Amino acid sequence: MSHIKPLDRADLTEFEPFFDLVESSMGFVPNSFLTMARWPEMLKSFSTYASTVMNSGEVSAELKQLVAFVVSQSAGCQYCQAHTSHGAEKKGVTEEKIAAAFEFETSPLFCAEERAALCLALHAGMVPNSAGQSHFEELKLYYTERQIVEIVAVLALFGSLNRWNDTLATALEDQPTTFAINILQNHGWTIGKHG
Repeated sequence: MSHIKPLDRADLTEFEPFFDLVESSMGFVPNSFLTMARWPEMLKSFSTYASTVMNSGEVSAELKQLVAFVVSQSAGCQYCQAHTSHGAEKKGVTEEKIAAAFEFETSPLFCAEERAALCLALHAGMVPNSAGQSHFEELKLYYTERQIVEIVAVLALFGSLNRWNDTLATALEDQPTTFAINILQNHGWTIGKHG
């Protein structure tokens, strides 16, 4: 059970244009946003930041979702794992590849470029953070510095969301729950405290 109850969307009419965009992209409005709405200025700032990180730039939306998924898996946030895996599928990543993200280092479904980004995500999500020089040397073989900044921005965004949702035990919505049960459960995913 969530430690802070999300507000009712019907009471948040000032955010309706943002919620419409989120719903058209994700299929639902996350409870994390409905909780952030208790501090309206923060939700406004967060929505701009998150949209910039995930919906613009040079790195593909598919890779950004996979990076978000792996960093969330490394951090142990079941809520964000469900969201980012579901989001990856909505961006066109196959269910097979999403499930294989747990073995990205050896799976033939991932190219060297993807492995470099996902390896950084895995190590950046650990506590303490174990990302190091060798990760960046590998990234620089495939990505520009601008693209590396974008990848790190995804890691930072989801580092924040991992802490937010795990700390508040944010209740997981039906769509990502169903997706995660069907795709991730065989890889150790459980709904945990987000049920």
